[in-house]
Amino acid sequence: MVKVGIIGGTGYVGAELIRLLMNHKEVTISGISSVSFSGQDISSIYPSFYNITSLICTDEDAVIEKSDVIFAALPHGLSEHIAKKVLDKNKICIDMGADFRLSDENVYKKWYGKSFDLSELHGSEVYGLPELNRAKIKETKLVANPGCYATSIELALLPLISKGLIEENGIIADSKSGVSGAGRALSQSSHFTDCNESLSAYKIANHRHTPEIEEVLNSASLDKKVKLIFTPHLLPINRGILSTIYTTPKEKIDLVDIHKEFSEFYSTEPFVNVLPLGEIAKINNVRLSNYCQISLHYDEDSNKLILISCIDNMIKGAAGQGIQNMNILLGFDEKEGLNTIAPAF
Repeated sequence: MVKVGIIGGTGYVGAELIRLLMNHKEVTISGISSVSFSGQDISSIYPSFYNITSLICTDEDAVIEKSDVIFAALPHGLSEHIAKKVLDKNKICIDMGADFRLSDENVYKKWYGKSFDLSELHGSEVYGLPELNRAKIKETKLVANPGCYATSIELALLPLISKGLIEENGIIADSKSGVSGAGRALSQSSHFTDCNESLSAYKIANHRHTPEIEEVLNSASLDKKVKLIFTPHLLPINRGILSTIYTTPKEKIDLVDIHKEFSEFYSTEPFVNVLPLGEIAKINNVRLSNYCQISLHYDEDSNKLILISCIDNMIKGAAGQGIQNMNILLGFDEKEGLNTIAPAF
């Protein structure tokens, strides 16, 4: 059995990793760390684990020492030093945060307000979107797990961008996420009375997933001119992302042909489902699963190709995708530990 440790095991992503990894046939959870809850049983923090696991939060060095694979589920700026400790021991690090998602240090500094702490590590990471980088993921020891919004938008646009079928400048992505996307830390915007029975935009024109999406799509683009207008919104639900993406085809299209392009592009992908024409993707169809569901729509009068992309932000947008990357890297069945489908209601 491969021994897996989680640094930052008490946040929402850490808790999802524990829940999913407990059902994984090839691994065992060797330890979890937490600064805030050191010495506490995970079930005292998340009672859903009561009488199921007795994991105790310890310090990060102890977790690294007894693990083969480390998931770093930490806020940005904290994972680089963890990654160095892990890599120095010739072990595998999957960073669930943002420290390795951007390759250009100047871009990172612009959006995150700081330079890389350990520049020598950068360039060795692989961006962990399996549908784009599966072959590279197999060969690395450092995976940069994508952001949740980025995952939903990139998966919807990759078939179009890679074939040069749409105008790359002026793509509009309107995304809505459940409150868990804001993390476990208390904030005014995630208070029940602030978010319940409401819908609000935030970080308009300055969300940090914007440069990540542009970099990834430009890496797959023919023209390298992708520019995105991205506005995220907070939905009064626990989990899930729905992205509505507006694109302009370079030429008049037949939606049947575009649907065929998508279906062929994702024909061998275990976790991306392109819906039949006329169907509309929705969050409930992917909730509690590692699936991405995409639907295609065309407004002939305005020549706009509209994409709807839905994921569970905590699974395909975080913990599930991290485990999918681990499975690829270790040669396991890619779906191991991730075989759940959304509840019927």
